[in-house]
Amino acid sequence: MTHSFFMEKALTEAQQALDRGEFPVGCIIVDAENVIASGSRQGTTGIVANETDHAEILALKQLEAYGPVDRSRLTLYSTMEPCLMCFGAILISGIRRIVFAYEDVMGGGTRCDISRLPALYSDRPVAIVSHILRDKSLCLFKRFFSNPLNTYWKDSLLSQYTLAAASTPLPPKTSI
Repeated sequence: MTHSFFMEKALTEAQQALDRGEFPVGCIIVDAENVIASGSRQGTTGIVANETDHAEILALKQLEAYGPVDRSRLTLYSTMEPCLMCFGAILISGIRRIVFAYEDVMGGGTRCDISRLPALYSDRPVAIVSHILRDKSLCLFKRFFSNPLNTYWKDSLLSQYTLAAASTPLPPKTSI
């Protein structure tokens, strides 16, 4: 099974978030060939956004309930580059591989030089694979930011970057 195969599953989580009017981030955690945890973004539709119910955090919480597993063998797939909060939580969790689709130019954490961070983070080696099915993820974010009903991060650097980003034309909602 390939990174693209599992990213499709994360994209399904993101589509579910978008269908609820939420910011379209989806995440899955994989052990070998099995999805053992998943999450999709919550808390972006209210008057005040909830900034802790990120897809990655929800998947990590689900992982806690899964039971004992060698976390160094796990891979986390996310439709957007994990933010600094999520990146730190992933490092501390012991997951050693992160695969993401779309870069977060405004808040992405994976570009941090972890060697300059305290030992809790710097002693956690992690492999990062970027831009797996980027165009499919980008389409979801373009759809989100193009909808005038969605105000989360409206007119932000991320919104402007996303709406200006080159990709194929927006596919119909059912194409993912």
